Amino acid sequence: MSSKFDELVEAFSKLPGVGKKSALKYAYHVSIDNSFAGLNLAHCIEDAVKALRRCENCGAISEDEICEICADSSRDSSTLCIVENPKDILILEKSGAYKGLYFVLDDINSDIVEKLINFTQKNSTNEILFAMTPGINSDGIMLYIEDKFKGSNILFSKIAQGIPTGVTLDNIDTLSLTKAINDRREI
Repeated sequence: MSSKFDELVEAFSKLPGVGKKSALKYAYHVSIDNSFAGLNLAHCIEDAVKALRRCENCGAISEDEICEICADSSRDSSTLCIVENPKDILILEKSGAYKGLYFVLDDINSDIVEKLINFTQKNSTNEILFAMTPGINSDGIMLYIEDKFKGSNILFSKIAQGIPTGVTLDNIDTLSLTKAINDRREI
């Protein structure tokens, strides 16, 4: 095999969710099968790496210092959704279910917490919604953030957890089933 081809396979295999077999398939496709697609992919990656950055306000993916969401005056600035990474914002935005602002909390340190506090004060936030992966670590982070806002009039909430639509009970883990039962609502 060619060392250049091996390097390409190795590069693809370092991507999340891409195994050796898929990496080999992708490398072959972009270098031999459809080299135009490969060049286009390389160009798009280069452009993205050069142009994309994190929003100075919230940490979202942006081409500018301030992202489109933070710059949009029609957004509900009284509600702030805390997520774990910028990719989560893309997912929530695609759903169209949330119309407020975001804040990426991908690290817990005094600078980030101070930035969060300033962000909520600047936007007159009255609700913080946590949209984080359920777990002990996330619960600890939520408690920590709530403690930092002690004495404020901010309401804290988190996204619902439980059973996804269309999934049978025998395919649900015990923790999700327990959360669904404990967080049940009247109909």
